[in-house]
Amino acid sequence: MLSSTPTAVLFPGQGSQTPAMRDTVAAVRPDLLAAVCELVGDDPFARVEESTRFAQPAIFCASLAGWTRVRDAVDPIALAGHSLGELTALAAAGAIDEHDALRLVVLRGLLMEVAGADSGGGTMLAVLGGTPPQARALAARHGVSVANDNAPGQVVLSGAPDALRAVREDARSSGLRTAPLDVSGAFHSPQMERAVTPFAEALAEVEIHEPAVAVVSCATAAPFDDPREELAGALVSPVRWRETMVALAAAGAETFLDAGPGAVLAKLAPRCVPGAAAASLDVLLSSPAPTPA
Repeated sequence: MLSSTPTAVLFPGQGSQTPAMRDTVAAVRPDLLAAVCELVGDDPFARVEESTRFAQPAIFCASLAGWTRVRDAVDPIALAGHSLGELTALAAAGAIDEHDALRLVVLRGLLMEVAGADSGGGTMLAVLGGTPPQARALAARHGVSVANDNAPGQVVLSGAPDALRAVREDARSSGLRTAPLDVSGAFHSPQMERAVTPFAEALAEVEIHEPAVAVVSCATAAPFDDPREELAGALVSPVRWRETMVALAAAGAETFLDAGPGAVLAKLAPRCVPGAAAASLDVLLSSPAPTPA
C-alpha cells in the first residue's frame, strides 16, 4: 500500500495541468485519449491553455489516468474533488461510469465557456494573506462573488474584470496581496447561471450508482446526497475546499493523496489540516522503494 495511514484521495480542477499529462494518459488510458479527442473534436491537451472547454476534459482524463495507476495500491476512506474534480472523484468511486463522466465534463467545459462569453466576460482573482471574512467584505463592496475558499490565506473571487481591478486596489490598501488567475470566465459565480439548466438536463440522463467509497462534495463539505442536483448547483456555488479538507480529517483521514496532474491539492492539504501528510502521485510513484531492514 502507498500509505499505512487512513488516506483521502483528491482530484484537482483547473490550473493543475502539466506538460507530461498527455503522455501519461496515452500510456495508461489510451481509451480515454481516443474518447476525449472524439468528443471534443480536437486534441484538448494541445489546447489546454486556450480555454476551459479544453482544460477541463484534459485534466479529467489525466486525473483518471492517475487514479488507474494507484487504485490497486491505496484503500482510501474517502474521495473528494476540487470543482471539476468532483466528477473525477465520482467516476473513481464508481458512482458514474467513466465515459459518461467524460461526456459530462466535455459538456460542462463548453457550457461554462459559453456562459462566460454570454455574460459579458469575467475572470478570477486570488486574495492572499487575509481571512474569509475579509474576502467576503471585499466581494460585497465591489459586487463580485467568493468563488473558492481554498485554504487559510487563499480565497478566490470571481466577477467582471473592472470590478476585480477595483478589488485589487482595495485589497492593497488593506495590506492584502492579490494574484489574477489566467481563466476565461467568472467561474462559481452567477455568470455561470446559463450553464446550470442544460447541465442538469444532461445529468438527468446519466445513471448514478452508490459509490464504492464516500465522496465528499466541495460545495457542501459533506458526502454527496443528490449528485445530480449538487453537481449542477456547484456551477454557481463557491468551492469550500478548506472546509472539505477539515471534513475529511474529521472523518479520519491522516494522509492526503493528490491523484491528478501537478501537486496543487497536495500543497494545500497541510495548510488546511496542519500536520497532515500529503503527497502528489508523481512524487510517490517516482520515489525508490524503501530498503528492507
